[in-house]
Amino acid sequence: MSVSKALKSSKLVSWKPVRTGRLQQTLAGCVERNGVGLHSGKVSSVRLWPELASRGRYFEFRCRSIPAAIEFAQISPLCTSLSKDGFRIRTVEHLLSALEASGVDNCRIEIEAFDDKEIDAEIPIFDGSAREWVEAVEEVGLAVATDLDGNCVEKMAPHVNEPVCAWRNDSFVVAFPSPAVQITYGINFPQIALSRTFCIYEEIEPMRNAGLIKGGSLKNAIVCSSSKGWLNPPLHFIDEPCRHKILDLIGDLSMVAQSGNQGLPVAHIVAYKGGHALHADFARRLIGMSGKSNMLTMVAEKLFF
Repeated sequence: MSVSKALKSSKLVSWKPVRTGRLQQTLAGCVERNGVGLHSGKVSSVRLWPELASRGRYFEFRCRSIPAAIEFAQISPLCTSLSKDGFRIRTVEHLLSALEASGVDNCRIEIEAFDDKEIDAEIPIFDGSAREWVEAVEEVGLAVATDLDGNCVEKMAPHVNEPVCAWRNDSFVVAFPSPAVQITYGINFPQIALSRTFCIYEEIEPMRNAGLIKGGSLKNAIVCSSSKGWLNPPLHFIDEPCRHKILDLIGDLSMVAQSGNQGLPVAHIVAYKGGHALHADFARRLIGMSGKSNMLTMVAEKLFF
């Protein structure tokens, strides 16, 4: 068994084995899904391929490789994107959440957009959750990942050493040292409740005018009117609003992963009124990066999250 590559630690985080003998994993085979992007409204094809140990998760688009790492995160209104060398992959959070939670540590994610002139692509939204991606992983199963020499690699996880927090206004994400992963998420939306991928009916036209939700429909989003209530109930779960925020949080924090190791920190994570930009700020603090999201993202999250 090989030792994992050198990991970037900060005073806030120490990398430790996930469990005694726990090894990095990958997919046991290739699986493909096709669908429409929520914001672009365009069809793309996504193939998930097995990958060698310590390679981690990364996207391949137009013969370019874009690591699923916080260093390449670009927070756009209503989604998380990855960008490198002028090429961008949008709405990655649900796919990454499914891979992180399912234990797919190493994976080549090949994306094909059907317009050869496009320099960006969007992950399909499906029903607005991560269900399709979890089912795709279950379809082919998992296998122990090995390196070029045929050696397996012990899986490591980032453990929080002391409290760390990211906040803006009355929203925050904070992590406390804990022997296991725990997530507590609170929301407060006085106008309506949050849901899967969701939409306020009165905001549909402004968002479309801004070039967003071109692929949105009643099949992939819950729509609520401030005067008429839910337009396409029911919710999947009574606590679906918080479940979906946790789904997004896991996807965003998965980008802390390095060299095929766990991204989600071992800690008790408490979040209140968070969003993609705040999740990313928190992830950057964990690994000692500086920089915050731009004002456009802050305004967008205030309006739509």
